[in-house]
Amino acid sequence: MATKVYIVYYSMYGHVEKLAEEIRKGAASVEGVEAKLWQVPETLPEEALLKMSAPPKSGSPIITPNDLTEADGFVLGFLTRFGMMAAQFKAFLDATGGLWRTQALAGKPAGIFYSTGSQGGGQETTALTAITQLVHHGMIFVPIGYTFGAGMFEMEKVKGGSPYGAGTFAGDGSRQPTQLELEQAFHQGKYIATITKKLKVSTA
Repeated sequence: MATKVYIVYYSMYGHVEKLAEEIRKGAASVEGVEAKLWQVPETLPEEALLKMSAPPKSGSPIITPNDLTEADGFVLGFLTRFGMMAAQFKAFLDATGGLWRTQALAGKPAGIFYSTGSQGGGQETTALTAITQLVHHGMIFVPIGYTFGAGMFEMEKVKGGSPYGAGTFAGDGSRQPTQLELEQAFHQGKYIATITKKLKVSTA
């Protein structure tokens, strides 16, 4: 039976979505792993999104809390609002109370990725504050550490991400994920998928 890794994300302007797509590719590159993209529900009305010049949502399916129980591992991605995950993703996690009561997600590995507007916009605080969600569900946080190698020490170019997970800087919205940031996202997907597969085999 295949190991299922769900990449669950919220993206308003497409930056997080681009990272999510690379993470899916990385996870799917591991033999025996099925990787699937999911979006969390939007909480803002359409008229508000239009005023914010947000593009249409992609075709990734909308996830429900119960869908989470089908996965063996997760990579969760979101843009940042004031150094924490966006309210849309928090609202989705707030709806997982039933899973928390039964600890249906306990023991499942999960990683985190993110997008901020600037270098001081919360690349690490967003990850740190998101970990509390995993802790209450009894999930296993899987950081990438420095497994990305030399790419973690890039100093000549602006690069998002940290030992906590892949990341990008959106700037005023016009900046898109760089090749190095996309490579880090691919690495994260492959890394977490490998660990998820090992955990599933060891507990089978």
